[in-house]
This record gives sequence, structure tokens and C-alpha cells, in this order.
Amino acid sequence: MAYANIDTTRISDFRLGAQIREFLGTVSRHAARQAAYRRTLNELRVLTDRDLADLGIARADIRRIAQEAADLT
Repeated sequence: MAYANIDTTRISDFRLGAQIREFLGTVSRHAARQAAYRRTLNELRVLTDRDLADLGIARADIRRIAQEAADLT
């Protein structure tokens, strides 16, 4: 009778490495979206009401627009 000896250490290491890379990628993408949200929010908040009106933006819509721009919705 023949026996097979499979070393699962490398297989589990590969899976763990892939999961860690996927997790870090997710965190990185989320951080980039959050940074885009904050940047857009800050840029719109410093505009005067007249500047916002020229752009067709109500001050109450700034947060929603920043979320849409950062793809957080």
C-alpha cells in the first residue's frame, strides 16, 4: 500500500498570505476613499454660498456630494 505525504504548511501559508493581501488591499482602498471624501468635503465647505450657487450646489448637499465623489454610498 502506498502512502502520500502532503505538506499542508505551504498551502495554508499561501491561503493566509492571500487573505492578508486581500485585507490590506481592502483597507488601502477604504483609506483612499475616505481621503477623497475628506478632501472633497473640505474643498466644498470653504466655498462661499455664491460660489456654491454658481455650481448649483446647496450647502446642505455638500456631505452627500462628497460621499458620491468618494464612492462611499
